[in-house]
Amino acid sequence: MRRLIPLTALLLGAAAPAKVDMAAAILPPPAAPGKAVLPFVKEAAGKLALRHVRIIDGTGAAPLVDRTLLIDGGRIAGILPGDALPGADYRVIDATGKSVMPGIVGMHDHQYYIARPNLTAEGRSEPPLMVPQMTFSSPRLYLASGVTTLRTTGSVEPYTDLNMKAAIDAGTLPGPHMDVTGPYLEGSGSPFLQMHPLKDAADAARTVNFWADQGATSFKAYMNITRAELKAAIDAAHARGLKVTGHLCSVTYPEAAALGIDDLEHGFWVNTQLDPGKAADVCPDSDGGPTLAAMTPDSAAGKALIALLVAKHVAVTSTLPVFEAASPTYRTLPPRQLELMSPEARTDYFYVRTRVATASPERKAAQATLWANELAMERAFVAGGGLLIAGPDPTGGGQVLPGFGDQRAIELLVDAGFSPIEAIRIGTLNGAVYLGLDGRIGSITVGKDADLVLVDGDPSKAIGDIEKVVTVFKDGVGYDPAALLVSVRGRYGQY
Repeated sequence: MRRLIPLTALLLGAAAPAKVDMAAAILPPPAAPGKAVLPFVKEAAGKLALRHVRIIDGTGAAPLVDRTLLIDGGRIAGILPGDALPGADYRVIDATGKSVMPGIVGMHDHQYYIARPNLTAEGRSEPPLMVPQMTFSSPRLYLASGVTTLRTTGSVEPYTDLNMKAAIDAGTLPGPHMDVTGPYLEGSGSPFLQMHPLKDAADAARTVNFWADQGATSFKAYMNITRAELKAAIDAAHARGLKVTGHLCSVTYPEAAALGIDDLEHGFWVNTQLDPGKAADVCPDSDGGPTLAAMTPDSAAGKALIALLVAKHVAVTSTLPVFEAASPTYRTLPPRQLELMSPEARTDYFYVRTRVATASPERKAAQATLWANELAMERAFVAGGGLLIAGPDPTGGGQVLPGFGDQRAIELLVDAGFSPIEAIRIGTLNGAVYLGLDGRIGSITVGKDADLVLVDGDPSKAIGDIEKVVTVFKDGVGYDPAALLVSVRGRYGQY
């Protein structure tokens, strides 16, 4: 009998590529902070003791009250009673009234900002959409807000992201650990001229292999990809031990699950399986709105989809902040976030904010239905055994900022009906589990990496306290959020 050779083997040649060691790639040995990083260091690496601190460990367990957390170099060295005296070689930090939680693992954290040339108050702009890189401001905003590890989840300047990661890992730039997603795997018809349109399935596999060779550790399919292209990309990525997520449209969620995709972005907002007139491999103008409007956890389609995703071990990334304009309680950004934006970005934001506020009652009601269905589907997915992870998708008119959006993603999960400690787990440990890094990060356990966030108050009771960041520890080095934010004031949207 003739032996069939998989497409990926033909494209890759006779030798199968080696599997990527994700821990080594994303969490390399820490480097000492360099000249450009030292101004933001609040606590140097060494032996530290956070005394009388509340520990929210990220597992969903009840907080440990009045403990002393020991950090030795880049590791969590011990958890003692609050009144225990650490060794004389420990520097003691009085953390009375404060809580420590794992560093946030942001799972939809871009390093760019979408610019719309000559945007008007009526929402019109001139083509083409441009995507300037925020290489200076974004990594600082993430780190200042407690994001210690992130997935870029789509790149328009993949070499920039890869070089940024290398510089952060070398200690020459401040920022989180990075899972660098390769360039968008997009089909023809994209409005983004900076994206490569895939020619066919073979091109999809070549693209994955090329960027995996450059150091990309994950991939993201986009709105106009075909099923054949997506399947080829998934096969090529899996051959290297890498995962593929998708912000889909042309391919429905059930189709993507059948093809072996690992993750689906934007919750259930962009599934098009019930959109009227949906044609195979074509993204409809409706972009999934009719599907979400009809899909509730109690509907036949909703039950079937959740069961399929759970059975296929497909994760779902909640990105509630980018859709918060649909919420009946949508808020204006607080002043401390607005002052971080460039004047142009701030103006764009208020154009968008005003259009949301002045929408017709019918439009607001339709959006509120989508918002309610999304929250319900995310709760039902978790209740059904699904892995929900979180990220903000910081793009567009400035309504979602890096880092602050990651905090908001966790807060909105509480609005969705999760308890604060459940929401914190989704924003920390679940992301680590998806990345295969839960042996190193995502929860507070002796022996794990000292990637931690110290905050004022008690987020296990008042989730808004997650915003009161005092110190961010990455690899045991404590960073000053205030200094990081001052350094980018007025710059987000510029560079």
